[in-house]
Amino acid sequence: MSLSSRRVLLEYINTERSTQLRQENNEYVFKVDLRANKHVIRRAVEELFKVKVDSVRTMIVPGKTRRLGWGRPEGRTPRWKKAIVRLKKDEVITMLENV
Repeated sequence: MSLSSRRVLLEYINTERSTQLRQENNEYVFKVDLRANKHVIRRAVEELFKVKVDSVRTMIVPGKTRRLGWGRPEGRTPRWKKAIVRLKKDEVITMLENV
């Protein structure tokens, strides 16, 4: 795949569950490009944040149906891909610790 590392990771997902994963399991949650596979995601995280990755889990989140109002048709939000990246022991992404 010819995606650059900066185009693979789209954004960091900061939710209550992702904070819990970070504190308990040293896992970080990212929204990633739909075309990216686990190997590309691992390489991008290691290259951008200078850390060692232990494992990567990915899932495709389906789009949701949204109503637009009275008499208007329904629409759908786009599907997207989520990656949960577990770092090796004693590794930390300092940039995301205070988010």
